[in-house]
Amino acid sequence: MAPFEPPAALPEGVRARPLVAADLAPAVLLSQEAGWNQTAADWRIFLELGAGIGLTDADGGLIATVATLPYGGRFAWISMVLVTARHRRRGLATWLLRQAIVTIRAQGLVPALDATPAGRLVYLGLDFRDAWSLRRLVLSERLRAPAIAAPAGNVIRALEAADWPALEAYDAAVFGAARGAFLRRLATRLPAAALVAARAGRIAGYLLGREGRVVSQLGPLAAEDEAIAQALVAGALAGVAAPLAIDIADRHRTLGAWLEQLGLVAERPWTRMVHGQDAAFDDAARLFAIAGPEFG
Repeated sequence: MAPFEPPAALPEGVRARPLVAADLAPAVLLSQEAGWNQTAADWRIFLELGAGIGLTDADGGLIATVATLPYGGRFAWISMVLVTARHRRRGLATWLLRQAIVTIRAQGLVPALDATPAGRLVYLGLDFRDAWSLRRLVLSERLRAPAIAAPAGNVIRALEAADWPALEAYDAAVFGAARGAFLRRLATRLPAAALVAARAGRIAGYLLGREGRVVSQLGPLAAEDEAIAQALVAGALAGVAAPLAIDIADRHRTLGAWLEQLGLVAERPWTRMVHGQDAAFDDAARLFAIAGPEFG
């Protein structure tokens, strides 16, 4: 692959610097202005496990961001590309994207992201390529949790501390890279959604979740088959109050159709994109729902 073109100069008066802990509050305001779901805990993940770039105006105020999150020495996620309204259409988002790509590639990693339809058009011009599609399903009102029994030989139960080594290994094989530190942070955020499927003493699937500013997010969801995935989601629906969202891979039509029958409504599509290649890193058969477009 040819070297990627670095970003051009920033507009006069705009400065770039790494995001730091003091930026948490203004960063949350940026995502709130955009109508996004992130909390300070989400932003803290990027600062502790990844990195962020902030753009400031002449007064030092935070006006734009991008965040990156490396996974297992293989690839890194790009997200949180935000520009406050009064500074849009100045090329700041493109500058941040290019800087993130250059930084990730310099680390020997492959950039990846989840794109909205509008964002996808921009990312195609930066040599991102489509890998697979997904959609967000949203539940606005509480429903009666469906009684879904785990498939024979499987038990759906709460995640326990002793599960972590096996869960981390299972997820690495499904997601395509190790991300144990990230998963452990999620597990404390929405305990009612922290579930595992166990079969003969081994992990056959798991689900995590997190609270959000607007809705709770279910995911990631990984399982050996659709029946186990369905049982895990049913278990979470029994304990997690609406509103909630889950980002389901379109390839898992059975699970998506079942959720829509329950009353979840498709809100928006996404496309998983990888820089310079059209193949993602995940196990398509076992990855049912993502952690969210900001985390992959």
